[in-house]
Amino acid sequence: MKLKKNWTAGQTAIQRFNTAFLRDTDRLNEFKIALNNRFQALQDLLKEKETTMEDNWKGVKEALTST
Repeated sequence: MKLKKNWTAGQTAIQRFNTAFLRDTDRLNEFKIALNNRFQALQDLLKEKETTMEDNWKGVKEALTST
């Protein structure tokens, strides 16, 4: 599920999203479930490895310096 962008003339720099769509509680719950499912794999990886924030930052720094 994706939120559609509301485009008007001259608004290319600032992207506006259809937030009225989320005011419906059924759609809001559906969006939250879709978002949780999308990031579930990342959450599982962090739990599986039991990494700390320092380990995560070391990985980010290594990735940035190696490129």
